[in-house]
Amino acid sequence: MIRLNSVWSHFFLLIMLLTGCFKEDEIVAPHPRGDAKSDTIAMTSTYKYQVYYNLDSTGTVSTNLKMESDLAFECSADGWHILLNTASFMYAADLGLMPFGIPQDTVGVTWWFDRSDGNPDSTAIGIWFDVTSDGDTISNQHVYAINRGLDDLGNPLGFMQVIFDSLKNGSFYFRFAPLLGGETVFATVPKDPAVNYLYFSFDEGGTIRNLEPQKTDWDLLFTQYTTLLFTDIGEAYPYLVTGVLVNRNGVEVAKDSLNDFSTITFDMAQQLNYSSNLDAIGYDWKYYNFEAGSYTVTLGVSYVIRNHSGFYYKLRFVGFYNDLGQKGYPAIEYQRL
Repeated sequence: MIRLNSVWSHFFLLIMLLTGCFKEDEIVAPHPRGDAKSDTIAMTSTYKYQVYYNLDSTGTVSTNLKMESDLAFECSADGWHILLNTASFMYAADLGLMPFGIPQDTVGVTWWFDRSDGNPDSTAIGIWFDVTSDGDTISNQHVYAINRGLDDLGNPLGFMQVIFDSLKNGSFYFRFAPLLGGETVFATVPKDPAVNYLYFSFDEGGTIRNLEPQKTDWDLLFTQYTTLLFTDIGEAYPYLVTGVLVNRNGVEVAKDSLNDFSTITFDMAQQLNYSSNLDAIGYDWKYYNFEAGSYTVTLGVSYVIRNHSGFYYKLRFVGFYNDLGQKGYPAIEYQRL
């Protein structure tokens, strides 16, 4: 998890307002090499959209506003993790055993972010339960303060307090209320084994959001997300970036900065080292050119993706602006090997 104390939190919110394990190789049956394809992903200049993408055939699978959810609940059979929406720069603090529903004091607390590599042991919520003798999870009854982060224009979305009560018979049970006190809402999120995570919004009295496509239907997610950057003297700080995350259901990525994109072959792809980190593609395929006052795509970098179907694709970024000169429109070229 990424740590942020209460003093730094105000500093980084100000910044945001001013700125925009490896698995064994799978055997792939012989197949014709695919045609080269190109596409432009419309995230818009405020990066308000998240776009799920399938390399095999469909391209864009679905699009949603990045602020449509607050929490994500793990849907695998043994899954219990609860994630924040890092696209909105959300963070959380464990306040411990406190009376629920009354105004909560967060002065001096330690705030945490989810890690962008998807490490399940490094989440802001962490282990929120004890396991009973029959295998159910029962809450530690800790109150969590949750900062809902910022919308696409940099406006604060407010604070909530939450207790995650239990995970029984495949459903998460929890309650939430405004951080400064107010009506308590009880909510339930049943697991859906077809997806990696099921999403939930505090809006409209609490709403389940079916944002993520079925886990076998997509490879890449074009989105903003929170990651850890470092100052010139090595001090770590969280920051909101724009890039690409991968499907945790079997998608792996290798970065190739040695070979020209046109020369990368299937045989070469099989010799590369792959990562299953969610941010294996990430955001640094571009950089901000201060002299030009715009983003420039990093040349000479290709990504080889072993997708959920077991096929290999090579992909590179060729632009970040649309025909009107608006940022937030990543342009890609890719080809099945």
